[in-house]
Amino acid sequence: MFKVGIIGLGAIGQRLIKSFTEHPEMEITAVCDPIEELLNSTVAAIGKAKGFTDYKEMLKNADIDLVYVAVPPKFHHQIVTDCVLEQKHILCEKPLANSVEEAESLYKQAADAGIIHAMNFPLNYSSGNATFASYIKEGYIGKLRRLELKMHFPQWPRAWQQNNWVGSREQGGFVLEVGVHWIQQIQKIFGPVQLVHRNVSFPEDENLSENSILAVLELEDGTPVFINGMSQTAGKEVVKFTAYGTEGTLALEDWSELYGAKQGCDFEKLDESTPVSSLMNELVNALHHKEADLPDFYDGYQAQVVLESLRN
Repeated sequence: MFKVGIIGLGAIGQRLIKSFTEHPEMEITAVCDPIEELLNSTVAAIGKAKGFTDYKEMLKNADIDLVYVAVPPKFHHQIVTDCVLEQKHILCEKPLANSVEEAESLYKQAADAGIIHAMNFPLNYSSGNATFASYIKEGYIGKLRRLELKMHFPQWPRAWQQNNWVGSREQGGFVLEVGVHWIQQIQKIFGPVQLVHRNVSFPEDENLSENSILAVLELEDGTPVFINGMSQTAGKEVVKFTAYGTEGTLALEDWSELYGAKQGCDFEKLDESTPVSSLMNELVNALHHKEADLPDFYDGYQAQVVLESLRN
């Protein structure tokens, strides 16, 4: 049984608690958050975990093998550094850090320490996304001509994200919060990507994150990647990723619903039959020193480089 400590019990931190508690080889033994009411309610819900308001005290005194870091991005560098110093394996929320320099530092520290350093990029365990990657590999669209990412939000932060950081210019915004998922997927499926041009708009309030972005990036072979993002738009939220090729088109709508069409045909919903593992299973494989499909801090660092070129 692997013992897990969680630092950060907000909306993101709460998401994986069920996954940890339901896995037969995982046990949450400690949780940490400075908000005592939230801490106490989480401890009561889990049942056996010890509660801490100071993460350093948790790292020193709790019986834990793996730490899940689910705090806002600007706190990642210090907290993850302290976890590395205590030789704890780490699962970190995206983005890895709040700058390229911080991300590179964390990757090098974790690699040198020889610990497991995993990133939580959920699209890696989505059948729709896995099937998309399989179709690309099998040549369904022919030669790739263009990639497009559309992110439109009627409200940002979204209704369930009303906190003091996800809408901030310092460490929030939809490019960072949502775009990072797709940057990681692009790099995983299609290879490195770099910025060519960007146009970013911000509200008058200098504390608020971007409300619009149009950006052109390119893959190593020059294939263009377009990003079209806006907040405070009419209609429903749209998150759509599309690959255009010489023989067909594939699109992931609403994050993971897969549609495709050959040239001259109408789009149809495609069977999302590619088997996928889960984050928990892959973490356990890694903890057992087995091969594991886990994005790591190097993947997080590579994504951060692109992120900061878009945000900076």
